[in-house]
Amino acid sequence: MTTPRLALLASPTEDAQAALAVLSKRYGTLAPQDADVIVPLGGDGFMLQTLHRHGGLGKPVYGMKLGTVGFLMNQFREDEDPLARIADAEPAVLHPLEMLAQTESGATVGSLAYNEVSLLRQTRQAAHVTIELNGEVRLDELICDGVMLATPAGSTAYNFSAHGPILPLGANVMALTPIAPFRPRRWRGAVLKSGTEVRFRVRDPLKRPVSATADSHEVRDVTEVLVRESRDRSVTLLFDPEHNLEERILIEQFAV
Repeated sequence: MTTPRLALLASPTEDAQAALAVLSKRYGTLAPQDADVIVPLGGDGFMLQTLHRHGGLGKPVYGMKLGTVGFLMNQFREDEDPLARIADAEPAVLHPLEMLAQTESGATVGSLAYNEVSLLRQTRQAAHVTIELNGEVRLDELICDGVMLATPAGSTAYNFSAHGPILPLGANVMALTPIAPFRPRRWRGAVLKSGTEVRFRVRDPLKRPVSATADSHEVRDVTEVLVRESRDRSVTLLFDPEHNLEERILIEQFAV
């Protein structure tokens, strides 16, 4: 079996940069487009940056945790050969969400989200949002601080903090979760099939402005946001067998 060529990338933190220097000296590093496997060193934020910058290359990604949060990362162990760990790793295929946002100025902005697309109020006044599923109005008026649509990989992040459900990988579902809902008082969100097309319409956007964020890409003053799972774009994350992403999601569901 051919030894995989690595693209080692690191966040700006001191620990990540030190690990980059050590691993580069031992195993060499290439540009992402020339490598077989991309290896980000950092936390989940840096992993998301890496996926947005290089996910279109179609290269598998094996992250190592050298940051504060590392749900999408493997543990960094300097004394173990990363090439052997990559050879034994288990794949998890993720499909990002596609966001298409219309703004009050008439602009159309598209972006991808591997974790979630969230709408948030921009001022002290609550947002008023209509929710359509596959062209049918399901919630005429949600009064809230915001609302999000999360992937299974992102369901343990912002979605879980907003009391949304944790979703297992491979279930082909998404989590639609309100953020601090005021009315309907008892609505706590929904679990949707991954092929569902979700459209958010902002009611009275001039008086009650709303922003939309796909992972870290924010669009201000939106009037309408269309979100659906991408079937044309996917990324393969690699995980150590003893602690793969599905196992991590199960651990989160049974955490007390």
